[in-house]
Amino acid sequence: MAAENVGGAFLGAVFGEVLKVVTDAIRKAYKFKSELEELKSTLESITPTLQEIEKLNGVLDILGRETAKLRKEMIKGAKLVRKSSKVKRFCFFNRVNYAEKIIKLKKSIERFCNVNLQTQMARDNKRIEIDGPCSVPDSLASTPGLDVPMKELRTELLKDDGMQVIVVSALGGAGKTTLIKKLCADDQVKDKFQENIFFVTVSKTPDVMVIVKRILQHKKKEVLAFQTEEAAINDLERLLKSIGQAILLVLDDVCNPARWETVLFYEDLAKKILRVCKGSPLALRVVGRLLCGEPAAVWQNTVKEWDQGKSIFISGTELLVCLQSSLDALDEEVKECYLDLGSFPEDQRIPITSLIDMWMELYECVEDGLSAITKLHKLSNRNLVNLFIIRKNASDDGYYNDHFVMQHDLLRKLIIYQSMSGPLERTKRLIIDISGNKFPKWWSEKKTNPIHARLLSISTDETFSSCWYELNAPEVEVVVLNLRTTEYTLPNFMENMGKLKVLIVTNHGFLPAELSNFSILGSHSISNLKRIRLEHVSIPSFGVQMSNLQKISLVMCNVGKAFKNSNFQILDAFPNLLEFEIDDCNDLEELPVGLCDIVSLKKLSITNCHKLSTLPEGISKLVNLEELRLASCTELSELPEMVTELSNLKLLDISVCLSISELPTQVGKLSSLETLCMIGCSSCKLPQSLIELQKLNLVKCDEETASQWEPYKTFIKKLKVEVLKEDINLNWPRKLSSLTSELSFSSCKTINNH
Repeated sequence: MAAENVGGAFLGAVFGEVLKVVTDAIRKAYKFKSELEELKSTLESITPTLQEIEKLNGVLDILGRETAKLRKEMIKGAKLVRKSSKVKRFCFFNRVNYAEKIIKLKKSIERFCNVNLQTQMARDNKRIEIDGPCSVPDSLASTPGLDVPMKELRTELLKDDGMQVIVVSALGGAGKTTLIKKLCADDQVKDKFQENIFFVTVSKTPDVMVIVKRILQHKKKEVLAFQTEEAAINDLERLLKSIGQAILLVLDDVCNPARWETVLFYEDLAKKILRVCKGSPLALRVVGRLLCGEPAAVWQNTVKEWDQGKSIFISGTELLVCLQSSLDALDEEVKECYLDLGSFPEDQRIPITSLIDMWMELYECVEDGLSAITKLHKLSNRNLVNLFIIRKNASDDGYYNDHFVMQHDLLRKLIIYQSMSGPLERTKRLIIDISGNKFPKWWSEKKTNPIHARLLSISTDETFSSCWYELNAPEVEVVVLNLRTTEYTLPNFMENMGKLKVLIVTNHGFLPAELSNFSILGSHSISNLKRIRLEHVSIPSFGVQMSNLQKISLVMCNVGKAFKNSNFQILDAFPNLLEFEIDDCNDLEELPVGLCDIVSLKKLSITNCHKLSTLPEGISKLVNLEELRLASCTELSELPEMVTELSNLKLLDISVCLSISELPTQVGKLSSLETLCMIGCSSCKLPQSLIELQKLNLVKCDEETASQWEPYKTFIKKLKVEVLKEDINLNWPRKLSSLTSELSFSSCKTINNH
């Protein structure tokens, strides 16, 4: 069966059938005319939402799973309307009964669209950033100061004079990207270019072959390995000719304009200086004073040194002193935590959960997530970081998976400069950025003694081949690996890190990275490893034993193959696991065999995993489990009755588990339960045994669900029912600093955003 018949088109067919049945019933003047007219109005009003959901389903190739429950409601609705038309006029009670059912159906559809689908659309928008490699990011609702340049830019773009290139340039933070996103969302622009708007963020070392691969992937074309840039360009040319319509290609964050011939020599150097200074007025003033009046050779040599990795801070004492003063004003504990943020790449959101994992092992001052959040708020208040929260209500129970932080690029450069300014052997943090396969000279030539850093961060780009040099760093406790390739090999030198406690591997590319050499983590020499976080990688097999591992987090990973491996026994691999998190892993259909045998487990979080339909009956064996989170597992059909045997369970979250129709009959046996989250679960029936939950003090839910809890307040004296509205920040990774400078653009001959 074709995908479209399973997914969006099937929903459209069901929707059309219900609307037709209702319209016919009204036209034939059947009973319940007013109720049916209201139902018809509701069905017509949700059309835009359904169209958007189907669009997202098509982009993500999830075949309509998100709308499974809505389809069921529609099918039931069609049957209900047909039955109601057969009710006799004199059957008063039947008429009242059917009228109430039609009204209930209308409210159910409205509630589902206003709460559940909006939540899922927000999550899908988040995932499109990875799965749709050239999708246009969401634009801000309010963009003060951009109306005039927006109008001028739109006029220039819509000129019907053949191919053109428009360059948008301004200082960093001036709002260039915000302006371009606003342009791409403009109705006139979308009307002209339709589905042929490609938004590509260019890396520090732009690779034409990588850019072409992204465009082909976006158009769902076969992507072959290009041998040369010319072959890639030829393939792109064939694609563009086959489209046969106007095309808008946006190149955002173009860092190295030298790939295009420029007319003015100084203009080229000026753009490079702007890039190095990251738009900072202070940095520009210092560099301007340094180079003012100097001959062209000095300008060239200075920029060449920066390109080769020499720090901008060496050139200007004023810049270093000024930025350093911002760090020196911090107390020592907060300062140390802040310097660790340099472990993550430029312009990328940093998951707060990653920072918590790092800091809990590096510093005794950070004992839990709340302590880490407090420190980040202090940094935010000093404008050293920007905090982003997808759901504002998501943090008050100690769950921070929806929290992220970003830092200014220039401050990251300061962190790296500080880390590398002293003797390499004595640095606390070793932060390395590798372009292509160009390793730092000291590393490739092995010109160093053992390094005593406690934190090692290595960032590589799309062209890195995973060919590693040896590195002697026996004191490392935290390793952060940032990658962009589709294949990645864990470095062998980690085997010599006997004090390693935390490993964080994050793929920032648009396809999952196939992770190999995973077996190295089972080496006896690194038996102190306690925490692992893997994001957007594909794990063919775990096949290792990590006896001291306490927490493993898998985010947007392909795990199905590893978990189904008959040789994999999770109890053997992680016998002392305390926390297990799986988020947004779309190929997870069932939990790994033996998971319920890990009796040490205290926290189990399986969220946004839409293929997971059942929990194992053996879950009752997790006698020490204190938190069970199952939020947004939309196909999870039920909570097995055995869940009620978890006598130490304090928190249960089944929010947006749309297929769960009732709580277990004996849920009252959860004698330790303190918090129950069930947002979007208004169709879930509440059993009588809930009155036995005398320790339950907080229920988080939506307004519809809250009404069902009113009778239980009489029996559970301390119960507080908190009604929450989903407050989702769709612009979570994209909010930049305030617009401080004017934008300018010049028409040349795609849009390049420097």
